[in-house]
Amino acid sequence: MSSVEEFRAEVRSWLKTHLSGSFAALKGRGGPGREHEAFDERLAWERHLAAHGWTCLGWPAEHGGRGASTEEQIAFHEEYALADAPARVNHIGEQLLGPTLIDHGTEEQKARFLPPIRAVDELWCQGYSEPGAGSDLAAVRTRATLEDGLWTVHGQKTWTSLAHAAQWCFVLARTRPGSRRHAGLSYLLVPLDQPGVEIRPIVQLTGTSEFNEVFFDGATTPAANVVGAPGDGWRIAMATLGYERGVSTLGQQVGFRRELEALVALARRNGAAADPDVRDRLTRAWAGLAALRAGALHGTDPSAAKLHWSHWHRDLGELALEIGGPAATLATAAPYELDERQRLFLFSRADTVYAGSSEIQRNIIAERVLGLPKEPRP
Repeated sequence: MSSVEEFRAEVRSWLKTHLSGSFAALKGRGGPGREHEAFDERLAWERHLAAHGWTCLGWPAEHGGRGASTEEQIAFHEEYALADAPARVNHIGEQLLGPTLIDHGTEEQKARFLPPIRAVDELWCQGYSEPGAGSDLAAVRTRATLEDGLWTVHGQKTWTSLAHAAQWCFVLARTRPGSRRHAGLSYLLVPLDQPGVEIRPIVQLTGTSEFNEVFFDGATTPAANVVGAPGDGWRIAMATLGYERGVSTLGQQVGFRRELEALVALARRNGAAADPDVRDRLTRAWAGLAALRAGALHGTDPSAAKLHWSHWHRDLGELALEIGGPAATLATAAPYELDERQRLFLFSRADTVYAGSSEIQRNIIAERVLGLPKEPRP
């Protein structure tokens, strides 16, 4: 047995032993459109993972991680999904900010912020998107000024996932007056529990509110809480986005496979599988999922990967509603209780928008990967 197979067996055994007792009820809880489910209990579970060394696997050992190889991280995420373990609550801190600080933070920043992320004592959210600056992130208008050792922040962020549960936010702000586009931006670490911060939940199509508007009206953070040099925020922000589409997407694909298998089973039960068009679409979905896995394992360009999986998942949501038949358009209970297929259909509509819309991803692929002429901009 190879070392990776031994590691996979260790993960599988640990999850079988520990995802029991009071934690057993958490199986399958949480995830996109369902982040409200058993949040406090999932937070306790994540801290249990941390206490046993199962958070921050890919971080170097000197920063509290296990220095796990890519293959071992893949094994963990796949086994975690196969065990139907609950959705994680610390993804943004562990997989986005943590690696950013390890590669670009000061020693003081690493000492202050990495241990609480690893222990799941502090949760983070991402302050990038704004009204008018979503996929076009360089249009950021949130501003920050430095005076008397403090950054003072004014502006608005939107679509900020889990801001209502986070203690900190990494904020992309314009710190050079008069600057435009990529220049003059800084990457600030801002505490949320302070005067000058207002968080307003945004109700989604699913009826839940896992992301928010965040308003900064004079909120402050120490001068030392800038990652990289002031004005170097675009480079740091792009580094963070590079970590966003890592090996954890293979665990996401296990969830996709379960959704597909559930649709195949439903089509067989209700007779929809007798329709050649439905069979063809299910077959194409299976082939598309196999292609997603192959791309993830071989390092597909991040923009191409985002474009591929988001459209695949959106199409699966549409197919789910079609297989469900006319009854799939009715809420399962008043006032707005949804079943899994309805939630899949509604939430997957957002897949092609968040984390960079499909239009923006196509431009990135055309300009940066294929080397085509840039789109004219005013």
